[in-house]
Formats: sequence, C-alpha cells, structure tokens
Amino acid sequence: MVKKEDIRLDSEELKREIRRMLEAKRGVLLAHYYTIGDIQNIADFVGDSLALARKAAATDAEVIVMCGVHFMAETCKILSPEKTVLCPDLNAGCSLADSCSAEDLKKFKDEHPGYKVVSYVNTTAAVKALTDVVVTSGNAKKIIDSFPKDEKIIFGPDYNLGSYINSFTGRDMLLWNGGCHVHERFSVGEIKKLKKAHPEAVVMAHLECKAPVLALADVVGSTAVMLKYAQESEKKEFIVATEAGILHEMERTCSGKRFYPVPPEVSEGGVGCSCNECQYMKMNTLEKVYNCLLTGGPTIEVEEEIREKAVKSIERMLELS
Repeated sequence: MVKKEDIRLDSEELKREIRRMLEAKRGVLLAHYYTIGDIQNIADFVGDSLALARKAAATDAEVIVMCGVHFMAETCKILSPEKTVLCPDLNAGCSLADSCSAEDLKKFKDEHPGYKVVSYVNTTAAVKALTDVVVTSGNAKKIIDSFPKDEKIIFGPDYNLGSYINSFTGRDMLLWNGGCHVHERFSVGEIKKLKKAHPEAVVMAHLECKAPVLALADVVGSTAVMLKYAQESEKKEFIVATEAGILHEMERTCSGKRFYPVPPEVSEGGVGCSCNECQYMKMNTLEKVYNCLLTGGPTIEVEEEIREKAVKSIERMLELS
C-alpha cells in the first residue's frame, strides 16, 4: 500500500492540483509580486499590498489563499471575516511589521496626545486597531495630503517612507524608527556600479529604500508604480532597487527589455548580505499551497474586538485611495 506521505508530485502536477482544489473549494489564490514565479503564474491575482487588499475586500470566493506574508493574510481576514483565509506558512512574517508592536505603539500614542496615527500596511492587526488610517507606498502621499497641514501625525513603522513624505510635503510627522530588512540593504555604491555598467538604464527604487538611494533614482514609487513605468516606457534597460521577485512580472510583461536587480550592500569585510530577496515571501511554495488547500490550514483568525477597530483604518484607506 502506498502511504500518503510517500506520494510526491512534481511542480506541474502540483499546479494542476492546486487549481483543481481552488475550483472545488470556490477558492481564490492571491499572490504578492515578491513571491516565487511559479506561484505568481498560477495565482488568480498578483499585485502589491493595496491591490491585494482591494481584491480581498471585493472577492466573492469562499476561501482566500494569501501568498505573501502574515500581515497580508490578516488584512484579508479583517476585510472578509466570513471567509476562510489560508496562509501557506505562518512563519512568513515581516521585519517591518515586527519593528512596531501594539504595546509600544500604544505607549507612544499615550505620550503624544492629540496626534493622528497613520500606519503603513506592513503592520499587525493589533497595530492597525490603534491606527486612524492605513497607507501603502502607493497611496501614502495622497492620504497624508488629505490631512490638514497643521495636523499632528505619528507615522510608522517605515522610517524611510515617512522621511520621504516629510521631505516631499514639508510636513513634520513623528516617525517610527522601523525598516524593511531587504530595502535597507540597497546602497548607493552598488547602484553606481550598475549605472556605470549600464549607463542608459533607468534607476527605479522603492520608497522603503534609504534617502541616498532614492536620490539616485529616476523613478521612485511602489512596486506597482515601477511596473507600470517599465511597461509604458520606451527605455529598454532598468536598474531595480526593490525585492527581486518583481522582476518576474516585469520580464513577463515587458518583452525585449532588460532588468538588473540591485545586489545587497557589501560589508567592510567584503561579505555581502545573503540576497536581495525576502526570505519570508519565499516561504510560500507550491508544496505549502497544495498542503494548505488539502488540509484546510493553517487558517488566519483575528479577534473580533481587534478586527472591528482595525477594519476602520483599512476601510478609511480604501475610501481615500
């Protein structure tokens, strides 16, 4: 007798089985641009955080498989509490979300009465519950501009994004000192090396990068902004300073164009960081997606008291976007 654990499927069989189970369970597979290409290729929808949040709010599917990181699956559950939300790997966290705990944010709020709290989407449900409005890199400036010029604002947890908005708008928001471990790695030196090798290339950088990196970029914005620019531009070469997973969609939709991912910064000892990829995003695999559909777990749950508070900040974002 063949035991269940002895059965092994190749990648193409896994893809077919995943699609079959999604149809049988009335499920939808959502994937972020930073996940592996195999998952993006079979997803019902691929996008950035804002697009994924909108899709989660609008879908009529009964089951949502969120291939991204944990806070994205939480956002799906906050917006669609009646649906089953599956997360292929509960360990797929986020260094940026981890940099701001609900306990620390509450203490900071108590120390600064009268301030509105604007939180980046890369936060836990508990932090969103303490937030007045959530933002993404794609809509942050627009939402901040909706506040009166003299509004007192706490912005977190991404310091680089908040600093960029301060410099661009002339505001003086109080900034949380958090950051993405991938985008913090990109350096001016590595971009200059690539620019020297490819002088005609357009430099594109994500808003989570440090200010000196953004200053070198021709295009500054979210993954969706960079993708749209690459698709519409007459330029043929692009230097890309964001998580390397986005190159899959860029190459798929931009035939004849070349994309060069910025490598991680090299330390003084000559040893670079492991990669320019998010190890949490890469925890999503075909095998894990298959298993979560097969077993019906892991599922994401959000306490109703937290969900009721958190959903207001997300819905406010969707209204203003």
